[in-house]
Amino acid sequence: MDREVGEGNMFGAAPHERPVPRISIHAFCELPETGEALKKASEDRRLSKAQLTVQSGGINGAVEHFRGQVTPNLLVVETQLSGKDALAELDKLAEVCDPSTKVVVVGQHNDVELYRELMRRGASEYLVAPLNPLHVIEVVSGLYCEPGAAPIGRVVSFVAARGGAGSSTLAHNVGWCIAEGLDISTTIVDFDLPFGTAALNFNEEGGQGVADALLSPERLDDVLLDRLVTKRGDRLSLFTAPASLERDIDTAIEAYETVIDVVRATTPCVIVDVPHIWTPWVRATLVGSDEIVIVATPELASLRNTKNLIDLLKTARPNDAPPRLVLNQVGQPKRPEIPTKDFAETIGVEPSVVVPFDPALFGAASNNGQMLIELQPKSPSADGVRRLAEMVTGRSVPVAAKQDLPIISMLMGKKRA
Repeated sequence: MDREVGEGNMFGAAPHERPVPRISIHAFCELPETGEALKKASEDRRLSKAQLTVQSGGINGAVEHFRGQVTPNLLVVETQLSGKDALAELDKLAEVCDPSTKVVVVGQHNDVELYRELMRRGASEYLVAPLNPLHVIEVVSGLYCEPGAAPIGRVVSFVAARGGAGSSTLAHNVGWCIAEGLDISTTIVDFDLPFGTAALNFNEEGGQGVADALLSPERLDDVLLDRLVTKRGDRLSLFTAPASLERDIDTAIEAYETVIDVVRATTPCVIVDVPHIWTPWVRATLVGSDEIVIVATPELASLRNTKNLIDLLKTARPNDAPPRLVLNQVGQPKRPEIPTKDFAETIGVEPSVVVPFDPALFGAASNNGQMLIELQPKSPSADGVRRLAEMVTGRSVPVAAKQDLPIISMLMGKKRA
């Protein structure tokens, strides 16, 4: 699968956003605040695979602890000394530290000369207290991102606050818009194995792609992935669900993680269509995403579920922005609705996009296997899709591209005819 996304238009997760591999981290602190900052960092999704142990004692504590023992992958040590005294402590640590262990030193002094000398003696990084948990995460991620390593994609997960909210439809439309309007290579992953609609919404034949990958995740690589996905144009790939009730697929959380990891290693943007169920793998997929979009409708059950989701995700992702909220099907005739302002005040998140109730447009798009922008590029719903695509990518659809989208629609229509 080609990672080129247009001249000068590369996209994906930043180096510090890479998940840290399964490593052991041991920290020896002198100040309680430093230990607390490291513990908060360990709760971040990017460090979920790492094992972090925090205890007191500083550099001398580390020396005593590891005398005669194997040191971890990463050692974080704190010192309140400066200059030659700090260097003398570090020399003692070097006597018990394995050559493969990376060392991060936390100090109290913003001393350039000390920093240079520490780097010369083999330290991986020098941080000045007080520590910011997010900065710690960035440093650790950077240490395990090899120079010249291939970029990885940014994962955006869509989930509905209730069944029928339209999360899948919007996920597919946003993915299409990112590929066609922003020229960013995108893969849509449909994890709704029994009832997925990605193939239907794009008028494509369904397949066993995602199911086969989840059943044998150890076999999945970029070559096999290329055979399992459905290509739709130059920049969009569909990893479709079988939409069949004949197979019972019960796999571990790690299988879903592996599928996402392989896909994001080959595609700059990954749109994950998460079904409206609650299982350990759904929770892990949402928590591990770079961005989350919750699609809700303006009614009481949807409000309750949205609040529960946002509260849980804020707690589980303390260093991330809250999920984005999309209010869909707003303005349905004769249905009592919770006003947008009241909905936002209750959950504490303003809607990123409000999509009006438009059954004719959504129904036609679904029946024809087309996208909203293809059918009515100037409609409020199509505009909402464009704005959401811009928000989750941080890019703007060029004016020329917006003008060209109706032409794309006509060409696709002729192709289907």
